[in-house]
Amino acid sequence: MQELDFSSLTPQAIATLWSGMLISLQVAATALGVGLVWGTVLAMMRLSRFQVLSFLAATYINLFRSIPLAMVLLSFYLIVPQLLRSLFDTSMDTRLLSALVGFALFESAYFAEIMRAGIQSVSKGQLAAAVALGMKPLQAMRLVVLPQAFRNMLPLLLTQLILLFQDTSLVYVISLTDFFTSASGIGERDGRLEEMMIVAGVVYFVICFTASRLVKLLQARQAA
Repeated sequence: MQELDFSSLTPQAIATLWSGMLISLQVAATALGVGLVWGTVLAMMRLSRFQVLSFLAATYINLFRSIPLAMVLLSFYLIVPQLLRSLFDTSMDTRLLSALVGFALFESAYFAEIMRAGIQSVSKGQLAAAVALGMKPLQAMRLVVLPQAFRNMLPLLLTQLILLFQDTSLVYVISLTDFFTSASGIGERDGRLEEMMIVAGVVYFVICFTASRLVKLLQARQAA
């Protein structure tokens, strides 16, 4: 059995891994921020009494939840790179831009369903009471319902964030060098792929396990 050798983990390799981790975090943070905002809008559209808005939101959510993430990334990278360049900063790498937009739109569909469940978990009487006090429906939704919905769904949102961070490794399909791709590249270059996969696995485990413990603490706090 081949002995493990971590001599490839030089300061230069660590710097490369850190650069890849920054890409992974950038993709995850962008998808989280855009996903929460756009997902909340989609959830409100889905619950709207206007059938057109509800239908459009349902179509969007079902479409993105029915397509593999890797296919979404490839579609944005292969089909619409020129469109992305015309809409955003042309100096940005097309691969990174495709990953940011693809992840944001894809994750919005999942955040929308989480937020819809959160909104429905809040008693309808609170919205009615806020309107009776003189608030407009949108104002009542923003000031009364949504804060409670976010609190109720916080554990699920963090769980989805963990899955989102793990899924960032799929950017390898568009040749974007994230943390996992960086580790794989270093291992293949030095002939120490097993060792670098162990390093990558440990890092993913520490981050995701810490986040999962935070989720459990929040769930316990809410239960109390």
